[in-house]
Amino acid sequence: MSLSLDALRLAAAQSPTNLPLLMLLADACLADMQVDEARQTLERVLALEPRHALARVGLARVAVLEGKTSEAVVRLEKVLEDESDCGEAMVQLSRLLVTEEGEGTRARQLYQKALELDRSLADEALERDLNQLPPDKYPTNAEAGGKRGGVTAGGDFMESWEDEDHAPRGGAAFDLGLSDFERPKLKFSDVGGMEDLKEMIRMKILYPMQHSELFKAYGKKMGGGVLLYGPPGCGKTLISKATAGEIQANFIALGLHQILDMWIGNSEKRMHEVFELARKNAPCVLFFDEVDALAADRRDLRQSAGRNLINQFLAEMDGAEGDNEGVLVLGATNAPWHIDPAFRRPGRFDRALFVPPPDAEARAAIATVMARGKPMAGFDPVALAKKTPDFSGADLKGVFDLATETVLEEAMKTGKLVPLTTKLLQQAATRHKPTTKAWFESAKNYAMYSNQAGFYDEVLQYLGLLKKGN
Repeated sequence: MSLSLDALRLAAAQSPTNLPLLMLLADACLADMQVDEARQTLERVLALEPRHALARVGLARVAVLEGKTSEAVVRLEKVLEDESDCGEAMVQLSRLLVTEEGEGTRARQLYQKALELDRSLADEALERDLNQLPPDKYPTNAEAGGKRGGVTAGGDFMESWEDEDHAPRGGAAFDLGLSDFERPKLKFSDVGGMEDLKEMIRMKILYPMQHSELFKAYGKKMGGGVLLYGPPGCGKTLISKATAGEIQANFIALGLHQILDMWIGNSEKRMHEVFELARKNAPCVLFFDEVDALAADRRDLRQSAGRNLINQFLAEMDGAEGDNEGVLVLGATNAPWHIDPAFRRPGRFDRALFVPPPDAEARAAIATVMARGKPMAGFDPVALAKKTPDFSGADLKGVFDLATETVLEEAMKTGKLVPLTTKLLQQAATRHKPTTKAWFESAKNYAMYSNQAGFYDEVLQYLGLLKKGN
C-alpha cells in the first residue's frame, strides 16, 4: 500500500467536499487496484456534482476493471453525449473499441479528436494497437451509401450493415434464460435493523401479494412498482432480495449493461423481453439497479435515442405490452431527482420508499458479519455502532479496511498476528467520514425546494426538518 494513497485518504477525510482532492484519491485507488474504494470515491464526487465528466469517466474505468465492458461503453457514450469535448472519455472509449471488430475506424477517429483537444492525452500503447488494426470489415459512414442505420448511445449516426443472413451487426437476441433466475433464500430476519422500512414494505408490497384474493375484492391487483431511493451503500439491493425471499418469488436483477445497446431499437427490444420473461414467470420481482439511468427525465435528453427507451419502459410498466399481474418492479436509485416525473404516476413507481443509512442495530449486525474470519480480540459491535452514526454498509467496510491496514503494518514488523480490537476500529472510524453526508447535502436542497407533492418528506423527517405525521 503506497504512502501517497494513505496520505490522500487522510486529506480527503479532512476535506470531504474537495472535488480535485477526491479525484486524485480515486485515481490513486485505481492505480493501486482498490476498485471498491475508487467507486465509492467517484460516487462521492457525483453526489456533490452529478455531471462531473471525469468522475463519470472514472466509473467507466471501474466497470472495465470489474469486467463490465458493455457498461463502460454505455457510460462513456453518455459522457460524450453530454460533454462532446471530453478528451478523456474519447481516449477511454477508443481503448475499448480497439478490440471490437469493425470499430477500428471510430476508435482512430476518437483518439485523433482527443489529441486535437489535448496533446497530453497521447498514449503510445494505444497508438501501437490502432496502427496494427486491419481495415474494418464493415464500411464507414461515408462508404455506407444509405444502408441500415443505427444511433449510438451518444447520438452519432452509424451504419449497422446486414450480413448474408440479413442479421444486423450488434443485434443479437437478448435472452436472460431461466438459469439467471433465483428464488432468494434471504429473508427479512437475515437483514439487521431497518425495522421501519421492513414494515413499510410489508404494508405496501408483501401483504397485497400474500393476500391477493382479499385485495382483488377491492379491485387491487398484485404487483406494481416501488422505487427505493437513498444514499449509496445502504442496502437497497439487499432489501430487494429479502423482499423476493419473503414472498417466494422469482428474482431478476438487471444492470445497465443488460439493457442498453448502442444500436437503435435494441435497447427497447431488450426492455420488452425482460418484462415478458417476468410475466411468464410470475410471481416475479424485477429489480432495476441505477434505475435513474433507464428512467431519466426526458427533458434532459433532447433528441437522444434514450427517449425511446424511456417511452418503452413506461409502456411496459403500464402493461400496454402484456398483463403485469404478479410482476413487482423494484427500482433503486441514489438520485431520484433525475427520474422522469411520468414514472411517479399511479400504476408505475407510485410507491417510493426511502432507504436511510443503517441504524445502530443494523450497523452492529453489519459489523458482526464483517468481523467473521478475521483475527478479533474483545470485539464489541454495539460499541462500534455507537461510534459510527450515519455510516453506510460501505463506510463500515472502509473502517475495517483502515483498521486492517494498521494491524498489518504492525504484523509485518513483528512477524506475528495482530488482532483487530474495538478500540482500533473506533480509531479508524474517526478517520473515515461517512459518505452519506455528501448525499444528504444534495438531497436536502431537493427536499426543501422541490417537494411539492411530499415525495421527499421521509428525507426531511430523517434530517429532523419535518415531524412525522405532518
